Amino acid sequence: MTAWRVREPGPMRSRPLAQFTMPVPEPGPDELLLRVLVCGVCRTDLHVAEGDLPVHRDAVVPGHEVVGEVVGWGERVGDGFGLGDRVGIGWLRGTCGVCRYCLRGDENLCPDSRYTGWDVDGGYAQYTVVPAAFAHRLPDGYLDEELAPLLCAGIIGYRALQCAAVPDGGRLGIYGFGGSAHLAAQVALARGAEVHVMTRGERARKLALELGVASVQGPSDPPPVPLDSAILFAPVGTLVPPALAALDRGGTLAVAGIHLTDIPRLNYREHLFEERTLRSVTANTRADAREFLDFAGRHRLLVTANAYTLDEADRALTDLREGRVVGAAVLIAG
Repeated sequence: MTAWRVREPGPMRSRPLAQFTMPVPEPGPDELLLRVLVCGVCRTDLHVAEGDLPVHRDAVVPGHEVVGEVVGWGERVGDGFGLGDRVGIGWLRGTCGVCRYCLRGDENLCPDSRYTGWDVDGGYAQYTVVPAAFAHRLPDGYLDEELAPLLCAGIIGYRALQCAAVPDGGRLGIYGFGGSAHLAAQVALARGAEVHVMTRGERARKLALELGVASVQGPSDPPPVPLDSAILFAPVGTLVPPALAALDRGGTLAVAGIHLTDIPRLNYREHLFEERTLRSVTANTRADAREFLDFAGRHRLLVTANAYTLDEADRALTDLREGRVVGAAVLIAG
């Protein structure tokens, strides 16, 4: 099969990805073998390729927003899946199941958690495997290329909304407006929130307005009203102080990325006093995934997807790096 590997992490201009021909993987006893139909292109893939994240697996195949067709399985999978079933693979791929975090329902904090396209090979390939316990049932009514971004961008955006503690009818600020943000905004709007977007791209601002947000402005500009909650999707630490300053009393800022550049020094009174909260978002649980995909099945989300072929994976990541992707990007592998 054809697959892309991270040959040597580095800037996209150094071409860290290389295309290889490699054997189709064999599913383990508890795994499904999928023929990849579509794989989303996530900013986390960019962090893996460029070395912002430490190497967990040499020459890893990136990609963790996978829509695939079941073509085989291991002997312990059971009767839950059949040939031809369409299933999804997300970022979280495995946990220990027995630590105190797993037992209390916080499996995203498991010290032995494993991740698709970082610890094990992912979906920038024609075939991949996934533990059946971490494969996702997908909602009806979406094309494959619309489903792929839901599997990380959508799920992480949903968890970020939960972490941001948006009150009923509250004012939510969104910093950065890419694949995850344009989905989270729709969930927030459907729940009755007033959404304000801070982002640099004109096309992203246009998309935000088309989705029904209340205002758009530059990435560090103050919103027109104090915010009850905010989510930082852009991996830019210099945006933390203005986002905190934009919060009303008791507001919460959730930082949604797995990587963030350094945060400048904060002023206690300006940025944190009056019970403002700054918190991170770390991966997701399978419960988050189920809740979000159920929501997507009941509320038809507009998924803006820029399509590339599998052979164009390095160009897709470069376009993401350079801000040329509005919404999400996906690789059509089938």
